[in-house]
Amino acid sequence: MEKPAFQSTEPESLEQLLGDCAQMTPHWVVTPPPGRAPVPPRALHGVQVPRRSARLLDGMSEYGD
Repeated sequence: MEKPAFQSTEPESLEQLLGDCAQMTPHWVVTPPPGRAPVPPRALHGVQVPRRSARLLDGMSEYGD
């Protein structure tokens, strides 16, 4: 009986999972789409945030609370 080309098995350990991912890395090559260069923060004057979003963020705890 011939063995199937691909066998789906659960990894036995994190090391095995990382090894499997490392072997697949060449298949995951992604080229970023052409776009504009990042904008420096000082150039972001006049940005408007919807009131709902501002209230949501205001109600969140600060980092490290």
